[in-house]
Amino acid sequence: MGIPSRALLAIVFCIATATAQAQPVSGREYQELKSHRPVSTGERVEVIEFFYYGCPVCYEAQPHIARWLAQAGPGVTLLRVPAVFTESSESFARTFYALGAMNEIARLHWPLYDNHHFDGKQLNEEKNITAWVAANGVDRGRFTELWKSDAVTAQIESAKKALESYGVKGVPSFVVDGKYLTSAKMAGSVRDMVRVVDYLVERAATERKK
Repeated sequence: MGIPSRALLAIVFCIATATAQAQPVSGREYQELKSHRPVSTGERVEVIEFFYYGCPVCYEAQPHIARWLAQAGPGVTLLRVPAVFTESSESFARTFYALGAMNEIARLHWPLYDNHHFDGKQLNEEKNITAWVAANGVDRGRFTELWKSDAVTAQIESAKKALESYGVKGVPSFVVDGKYLTSAKMAGSVRDMVRVVDYLVERAATERKK
Protein backbone atom coordinates (compact mmCIF):
# COMPACT_ATOMS: atom_id res chain seq x y z
CA MET A 1 0.00 0.00 0.00
CA GLY A 2 1.51 3.32 -1.07
CA ILE A 3 1.90 6.44 1.06
CA PRO A 4 -0.80 9.08 0.37
CA SER A 5 0.58 12.05 -1.55
CA ARG A 6 -0.33 14.48 1.24
CA ALA A 7 1.55 12.36 3.80
CA LEU A 8 4.51 12.04 1.42
CA LEU A 9 4.67 15.81 1.00
CA ALA A 10 4.59 16.22 4.78
CA ILE A 11 7.50 13.79 5.18
CA VAL A 12 9.53 15.58 2.51
CA PHE A 13 8.79 18.93 4.20
CA CYS A 14 9.88 17.60 7.59
CA ILE A 15 13.14 16.23 6.16
CA ALA A 16 13.86 19.53 4.38
CA THR A 17 13.09 21.49 7.55
CA ALA A 18 15.37 19.29 9.65
CA THR A 19 18.18 19.68 7.11
CA ALA A 20 17.79 23.46 7.11
CA GLN A 21 17.84 23.52 10.89
CA ALA A 22 20.95 21.35 10.95
CA GLN A 23 22.93 23.76 8.77
CA PRO A 24 24.63 26.42 10.92
CA VAL A 25 23.36 29.95 10.47
CA SER A 26 25.63 32.97 10.10
CA GLY A 27 25.11 35.43 12.92
CA ARG A 28 23.89 32.70 15.23
CA GLU A 29 26.16 29.62 15.38
CA TYR A 30 29.04 31.46 13.73
CA GLN A 31 29.94 34.83 12.30
CA GLU A 32 31.91 35.91 9.27
CA LEU A 33 34.75 38.24 10.16
CA LYS A 34 34.36 41.73 8.74
CA SER A 35 37.95 41.65 7.54
CA HIS A 36 39.35 38.32 6.34
CA ARG A 37 42.83 37.50 7.62
CA PRO A 38 45.65 35.83 5.65
CA VAL A 39 46.43 32.23 6.58
CA SER A 40 49.76 30.52 7.09
CA THR A 41 48.84 27.02 5.92
CA GLY A 42 49.18 27.30 2.16
CA GLU A 43 46.72 25.03 0.33
CA ARG A 44 45.34 23.55 3.54
CA VAL A 45 42.37 25.08 5.35
CA GLU A 46 43.59 26.80 8.52
CA VAL A 47 41.70 26.13 11.75
CA ILE A 48 42.81 28.08 14.83
CA GLU A 49 41.73 26.78 18.23
CA PHE A 50 41.78 29.42 20.96
CA PHE A 51 41.90 27.60 24.29
CA TYR A 52 42.82 27.83 27.96
CA TYR A 53 44.05 24.86 29.97
CA GLY A 54 42.13 26.10 33.00
CA CYS A 55 38.81 26.21 31.12
CA PRO A 56 36.52 23.27 31.96
CA VAL A 57 34.65 23.64 28.66
CA CYS A 58 37.95 23.50 26.75
CA TYR A 59 38.73 20.33 28.70
CA GLU A 60 35.34 18.87 27.78
CA ALA A 61 35.96 19.74 24.12
CA GLN A 62 39.26 17.91 23.74
CA PRO A 63 38.00 14.40 22.89
CA HIS A 64 35.47 15.87 20.44
CA ILE A 65 38.20 17.93 18.75
CA ALA A 66 40.55 14.94 18.64
CA ARG A 67 37.91 12.76 16.94
CA TRP A 68 37.09 15.49 14.44
CA LEU A 69 40.75 16.12 13.65
CA ALA A 70 41.37 12.41 13.07
CA GLN A 71 38.66 12.47 10.39
CA ALA A 72 39.44 15.90 8.91
CA GLY A 73 42.12 14.63 6.56
CA PRO A 74 45.31 16.21 5.18
CA GLY A 75 43.52 19.24 3.76
CA VAL A 76 43.17 20.82 7.21
CA THR A 77 45.76 22.18 9.65
CA LEU A 78 44.88 22.84 13.29
CA LEU A 79 46.82 25.61 15.02
CA ARG A 80 46.45 26.13 18.77
CA VAL A 81 46.65 29.58 20.34
CA PRO A 82 46.43 29.87 24.14
CA ALA A 83 44.05 32.57 25.31
CA VAL A 84 45.76 35.06 27.62
CA PHE A 85 43.16 36.90 29.70
CA THR A 86 44.50 36.63 33.26
CA GLU A 87 47.66 35.86 35.22
CA SER A 88 46.62 32.22 35.46
CA SER A 89 45.99 31.96 31.72
CA GLU A 90 49.37 33.55 31.02
CA SER A 91 51.03 30.89 33.16
CA PHE A 92 49.35 28.17 31.11
CA ALA A 93 50.31 29.95 27.89
CA ARG A 94 53.95 29.98 28.99
CA THR A 95 53.71 26.24 29.62
CA PHE A 96 52.18 25.63 26.19
CA TYR A 97 54.90 27.55 24.36
CA ALA A 98 57.73 26.11 26.46
CA LEU A 99 56.51 22.56 25.83
CA GLY A 100 56.04 23.43 22.16
CA ALA A 101 59.67 24.52 21.91
CA MET A 102 60.62 21.14 23.35
CA ASN A 103 58.35 19.20 20.93
CA GLU A 104 56.30 17.88 23.84
CA ILE A 105 52.84 19.26 23.06
CA ALA A 106 51.63 16.23 21.12
CA ARG A 107 52.49 13.98 24.08
CA LEU A 108 51.45 16.20 26.99
CA HIS A 109 48.59 18.40 25.74
CA TRP A 110 45.79 16.10 26.92
CA PRO A 111 47.55 14.89 30.13
CA LEU A 112 48.03 18.53 31.17
CA TYR A 113 44.30 19.16 30.88
CA ASP A 114 43.50 15.89 32.60
CA ASN A 115 45.88 16.27 35.52
CA HIS A 116 44.84 19.87 36.16
CA HIS A 117 41.08 19.30 36.05
CA PHE A 118 40.55 15.66 36.97
CA ASP A 119 43.44 15.22 39.40
CA GLY A 120 43.45 18.78 40.80
CA LYS A 121 47.19 19.35 40.46
CA GLN A 122 46.86 23.15 40.04
CA LEU A 123 49.20 23.23 37.05
CA ASN A 124 48.72 26.96 36.59
CA GLU A 125 51.27 27.46 39.41
CA GLU A 126 54.92 27.57 38.35
CA LYS A 127 56.24 25.28 41.09
CA ASN A 128 53.56 22.68 40.33
CA ILE A 129 54.03 22.71 36.57
CA THR A 130 57.82 22.41 36.80
CA ALA A 131 57.45 19.41 39.10
CA TRP A 132 54.82 17.92 36.80
CA VAL A 133 56.84 18.21 33.59
CA ALA A 134 59.87 16.70 35.32
CA ALA A 135 57.72 13.77 36.49
CA ASN A 136 56.67 13.34 32.86
CA GLY A 137 60.18 13.03 31.50
CA VAL A 138 60.80 16.66 30.54
CA ASP A 139 64.11 18.37 31.34
CA ARG A 140 63.13 20.63 34.26
CA GLY A 141 66.00 23.08 33.79
CA ARG A 142 65.42 23.55 30.08
CA PHE A 143 61.66 23.89 30.60
CA THR A 144 62.15 26.56 33.28
CA GLU A 145 64.59 28.44 31.07
CA LEU A 146 62.11 28.45 28.19
CA TRP A 147 59.13 29.23 30.44
CA LYS A 148 60.79 32.51 31.51
CA SER A 149 62.43 33.30 28.16
CA ASP A 150 62.00 36.38 26.00
CA ALA A 151 61.01 34.12 23.09
CA VAL A 152 58.03 32.74 25.02
CA THR A 153 57.10 36.24 26.21
CA ALA A 154 57.05 37.36 22.56
CA GLN A 155 54.78 34.43 21.65
CA ILE A 156 52.41 35.41 24.45
CA GLU A 157 52.24 38.97 23.14
CA SER A 158 51.48 37.57 19.68
CA ALA A 159 48.70 35.42 21.16
CA LYS A 160 47.18 38.49 22.85
CA LYS A 161 47.21 40.34 19.53
CA ALA A 162 45.55 37.38 17.80
CA LEU A 163 42.74 37.37 20.36
CA GLU A 164 42.16 41.05 19.71
CA SER A 165 42.51 40.77 15.95
CA TYR A 166 39.93 37.99 15.63
CA GLY A 167 37.63 39.45 18.26
CA VAL A 168 37.77 36.38 20.48
CA LYS A 169 35.99 37.08 23.78
CA GLY A 170 35.91 33.60 25.30
CA VAL A 171 37.08 30.04 24.90
CA PRO A 172 36.92 27.56 23.37
CA SER A 173 36.68 29.49 20.10
CA PHE A 174 37.70 28.61 16.55
CA VAL A 175 38.64 30.70 13.55
CA VAL A 176 38.35 28.92 10.21
CA ASP A 177 40.53 29.99 7.28
CA GLY A 178 40.79 33.56 8.53
CA LYS A 179 37.11 34.11 7.66
CA TYR A 180 34.77 32.56 10.20
CA LEU A 181 34.52 32.57 13.98
CA THR A 182 32.57 30.17 16.16
CA SER A 183 32.62 29.09 19.80
CA ALA A 184 30.93 26.72 22.20
CA LYS A 185 28.81 29.64 23.42
CA MET A 186 27.72 30.62 19.92
CA ALA A 187 27.06 27.06 18.77
CA GLY A 188 25.23 26.11 21.97
CA SER A 189 27.41 23.19 23.06
CA VAL A 190 30.81 21.62 22.58
CA ARG A 191 29.40 18.96 20.26
CA ASP A 192 27.62 21.56 18.13
CA MET A 193 30.73 23.76 18.06
CA VAL A 194 32.71 20.95 16.46
CA ARG A 195 29.86 20.34 14.01
CA VAL A 196 29.95 24.02 13.04
CA VAL A 197 33.74 23.92 12.63
CA ASP A 198 33.37 20.94 10.29
CA TYR A 199 30.74 22.80 8.26
CA LEU A 200 32.94 25.92 8.03
CA VAL A 201 35.96 23.87 6.94
CA GLU A 202 33.93 22.36 4.09
CA ARG A 203 32.62 25.79 3.18
CA ALA A 204 36.11 27.31 3.20
CA ALA A 205 37.50 24.45 1.10
CA THR A 206 34.72 24.98 -1.47
CA GLU A 207 35.34 28.72 -1.55
CA ARG A 208 39.02 28.15 -2.22
CA LYS A 209 38.12 26.26 -5.41
CA LYS A 210 36.10 29.13 -6.88
